[in-house]
Amino acid sequence: MVSVYITGVGMTKIDKHWDTTVSELASEALRIALNEAGMESVDAVFVGNMLSGIVNSQENLASLVVSYAGLYGTPAFKVEAACASGAAAIASAFISLKSGMFKDVAVVGVEKMSDETSVEGITRALATAADSEYELYHGVSFTALNALIMQRYSYEFNVKPEDYGLWSIQMHKNATMNPYAQLRFEITMEKYLSSQWISKPIRFMDCSPVGDGAAALILSSKKPKDSPIEIAGVGMATDKFQSFLREDLLTLAAAKIAAKRAYNMANIRPEDIDMVEVHDAFTIMGVLSLEALGLAERGEGIELLKNGDIKPDGTIPTNLAGGLKARGHPVGATGVYQVAELSLQLRGTPVGVKLDNPNIGVALNLGGLASNCYVTVLKGE
Repeated sequence: MVSVYITGVGMTKIDKHWDTTVSELASEALRIALNEAGMESVDAVFVGNMLSGIVNSQENLASLVVSYAGLYGTPAFKVEAACASGAAAIASAFISLKSGMFKDVAVVGVEKMSDETSVEGITRALATAADSEYELYHGVSFTALNALIMQRYSYEFNVKPEDYGLWSIQMHKNATMNPYAQLRFEITMEKYLSSQWISKPIRFMDCSPVGDGAAALILSSKKPKDSPIEIAGVGMATDKFQSFLREDLLTLAAAKIAAKRAYNMANIRPEDIDMVEVHDAFTIMGVLSLEALGLAERGEGIELLKNGDIKPDGTIPTNLAGGLKARGHPVGATGVYQVAELSLQLRGTPVGVKLDNPNIGVALNLGGLASNCYVTVLKGE
């Protein structure tokens, strides 16, 4: 059976890159990853992106990125799965290597969100990941959908506002150690509680920022001699697309299925995991993600925050580079940033807080309202 290893990592700082195009960002990260892997070319390039057509007026993005990177003749594929486009690109590349068709491939996740300068415009662009006829048409944004879930979770499990604040405070603290993070400053509980309502009960400090960034990985079926990092498991699943058709809004059903599939492939259990990267586009999604990964029972994810378990010295260190909340969330790139950060942590050269000898890391990337979910398991040696 073919194994898949990460041999190169490249990232750009997440920011408002006003003077850089989406293709320039992507090719920069790709070139960094190629240089780190000691390679000039690959057999194929997979580009994860959500918004290039809507925001950047640029489709055929994968071919453009390959051209900017000088990799003429290389097969190129754009992969779109809403905010999970990055992880979907990794999964596609993983499958291509497992099949034996390619030996070395590159994955690039990229998003240039600042080209849409209005809040309304970027909100509408992101909302295209929901049902355009039954949700978007009626003016329902992702913030509103997440607010409904957060309100119900708070009601059912008696969660106080300051409980959620623990998440944002920790993410910002972690991000101060990450030179690639967008929001490299700490916040206090007072700052969290005084931040404005976006869609009650979601506050401004519950939301990930809008930003630009690109991250890249070189994946190979050849095991490297030094610090091999293996993609040991990949799990994928979809949920009922419309939120109003779901039996339980407080369970990320597709994420649970994807996690089970990834764990089975990697032959691990939740208790084997040393660290996680979860999709905290909003605080409530971070909490529900921990539950979906089997790290807490339904309604008990909030206890991991209150007990300090998500801290670097806790039982399940979470989003050590700052997560979507503070590292940033350039949507199509997020899944690649997650895996890149875990890879560097396993290698012993993290961009954020450093753990002592972790061996297994898990990333969960959500698309839409967790309508399509990807779980990636990494193992170090």
